[in-house]
This record gives sequence, C-alpha cells and structure tokens, in this order.
Amino acid sequence: MQVERASTGYRFTEGPAWWKDGYLLFTDIPNNRIQKFTPGKGMEVFRENSGGANGLAFDERGRLIACEGTARRVTRTDAKGRVEVLAAKFEGKALNAPNDVVVRRDGHIWFTDPAFGKSEDTKELPFYGVYHITPKGELSVVSRWEKRPNGVALAPNGRVLYVAGSDERVIRAYDVDRQGNGTNERVLVTGIEGVPDGLKTDEKGNLYVAAAGVLIYGSDGKFVRKIEIPETPANLAFGDGDLKGLYVTARTSLYRIRLDVKGSLQNER
Repeated sequence: MQVERASTGYRFTEGPAWWKDGYLLFTDIPNNRIQKFTPGKGMEVFRENSGGANGLAFDERGRLIACEGTARRVTRTDAKGRVEVLAAKFEGKALNAPNDVVVRRDGHIWFTDPAFGKSEDTKELPFYGVYHITPKGELSVVSRWEKRPNGVALAPNGRVLYVAGSDERVIRAYDVDRQGNGTNERVLVTGIEGVPDGLKTDEKGNLYVAAAGVLIYGSDGKFVRKIEIPETPANLAFGDGDLKGLYVTARTSLYRIRLDVKGSLQNER
C-alpha cells in the first residue's frame, strides 16, 4: 500500500471534505485558511480568514458546512459564497469551539464542540457537547460530555453516529433516528493507540480513526488493521471519482492512499 504525499508546507492540516466535482477542501488552522486540492491540477487557496475553520463537510446541495473554532460558530456557505450562521450559541451561551461535523444525506447535521488549548480559557458552557442541527435549523444537544469529543462520522445507513473521545481514547456510538435524535449511547472502542481525532466510514461499515496512524475497526468495534502515516494524522476523507482514495491531513502535509474499498456516501459526496 503506497502512502503518497499529495501536498506539504502547512502548519496544521485538518478537516478534509471531498466534493463530487473532483476536488478536496481541507483546513490549515493556524494560517486561518481553507485550501482546495484538485488531483492533477494541484493546490489553491479556497478561503482566507476562515474563522479558524477546522472540520468541514458538504451537504447534498454542495453547500459547505464549516466548524469555525476561533469564531465559535458553525456556518454554511452556498455556491455564491453567501455565508449563513447555523449555530453560535446554546442556552444563551457561546459555543466552545466547534471542531468536526458530519451531514446526513437528508440534511441532518451533527457536530462536536470541545475546547482545546486557549478555547478552554474562554469557555462559557459547563460541558463539552455533541450537537444536532435539523434541516430546519433547530439546534439541540445529543450528549453533554465531561471529557472532550472530537471527530464524528456516520454509518453507511445513516443510523449510527460515531464520536471520538480524545481525552478518554475511545469511540462512542449513538443510534440516530429519522428526526436525528441520538439514543443508546455506548462505548464501541477503547484503548486506542494515540489520541483519536477525525473519523470516517467506508461502504462496508468499517470505521477509520486518525490517531497514531490510521486505525481501522469493524462496525463491531474490533480492530482490523493500521495504516502507517509519516506524520501524525488529524483527520481523513475518502475521495477521487470512485471514492477509493483516502486523503489524510497530517500536521504539515496532505497524504493520499488508494484503497480497494469505497468511502461511505453518508460521509463523502
């Protein structure tokens, strides 16, 4: 298996999201920038002054959902560049620092709101949250954590939500219904090697975890294998026209690995 360095020279890469028109967006958090990578064409800046954007995702209409950690909000940008704020406060208090996001094909959105680094000093809410936004824009909390959540992903059928617990080094799972409500919270994976960050699933339901390398688990939580990456991964996304390219954001670089399985359409578009 070949691990290709697709691009390098960044400060801290995160939040990759693939769009079916043939390009990948990802964030360079310290540089406050969203980058655009098109295979065969190379790199360009997609957005400056990104609000400290971290996790990214596309909805079915191609609108970009961004967790803006510094701006403490979740936004949606349409094809004309118009930015709409989807969430900035909960129970009258500012969000901590929205981190990662996933969008189901029916428009339901889930995101995590931990507080890493300086964000902890300005935190107003008494918990770290896993949140849900309905297609109508209604915000609710799925779970109030004492420890910090991080990456999020959906099972291929859109009925299970996975959340990485960075402090506990676990993956938690929730059953989510048609209305987006989360129930049956449970710990699916424990004892993760490294600090779990971004998550994705493939079409078979396997869970990919950015930690000490890319760690792959079955939907039952059992370890399958590890993909070594030259730098510590932060997040990942399936891409390319066949969704068999695994893109990994890892510190100063973007890596690409060709696999024999496609990514889940609940995670990539």
